[in-house]
Order: sequence, then structure tokens, then C-alpha cells
Amino acid sequence: MSEPLKDLLGDMVIGKNGTKVEVSSLVGAGKYVALYFSAHWCPPCKAFTPKLVEWYNKIKKAQGANFEVVFISSDRDEASFKEYYESMPWLAIDFEDTERKNKLSDKFSISGIPTLVVMDNDGKTDKNGRALVTNDPEGKNFPAGLVLK
Repeated sequence: MSEPLKDLLGDMVIGKNGTKVEVSSLVGAGKYVALYFSAHWCPPCKAFTPKLVEWYNKIKKAQGANFEVVFISSDRDEASFKEYYESMPWLAIDFEDTERKNKLSDKFSISGIPTLVVMDNDGKTDKNGRALVTNDPEGKNFPAGLVLK
């Protein structure tokens, strides 16, 4: 996934408190990265995000460094992005990087939010990550429940 993920996300993503995190730290055998397309103004997103946070925490406890989520915001302004991102324990692409957000949306044919795309180390994806979270809220079926293409 090293090259595919770096091509998609660039060299760095942002962590909590604005820290920079190298995308290379997210890759390796047995690692998975989920791209979370969402926005604070979206009612289904606001309903799904707490479920994803709970699921993420369970997966991180079980998988540790082998799993990460990156938030791809569709918020209309940076203040909304920051407020919404405060509720999330994971990484994000920089709000100002609209070119990258658009590239990711095009790459995965994002037509609605929330959408969760899970990638493995080889760049194979499961675009139905939202159903994975909803159908397996305890995360016991991860990563076995992925349908990677």
C-alpha cells in the first residue's frame, strides 16, 4: 500500500492538535487504512460518526498500529471542519487541500456521504466500510469481513 496510499494522501496527514503524521507510518504488511468521507452538516454523517468512533476504538485496541482512519472532509469552512474533527480520534487530510479531497472523491466515485473506504496494504479496497461497521459493531469480524477488490 505504500505507493498507492502515498499517491492518494501525499507525504503527510494531520493528527490531533495539528501534528503532522508521515503517511509512510500507515503502511506495511497486515495494515489497513480507512478513508472516511464525511461532513458536520450531514445528518447521516453525524449519526454514523459516533458509531465509527466506537468501532475504531475497538479495532485499535485489538489491531493497534495495523489500522488507521483518515478523515476526508466535505465541510464548507475550516471552522466547521475543526469543530467536527474534534469528535474524531483519528487522522485527517488538511482541510485546505481541496485538490487532494477532490482527487480522492473522484478515485473512489464518492457520490454521497458518509462513505468509508477501507484499503489493505496492496491498495485493494472495500468501498462498503460503512456496512462493515454497522453490521459488526464490535469489530470482531475485522479484517475478515472485508470484501477487497
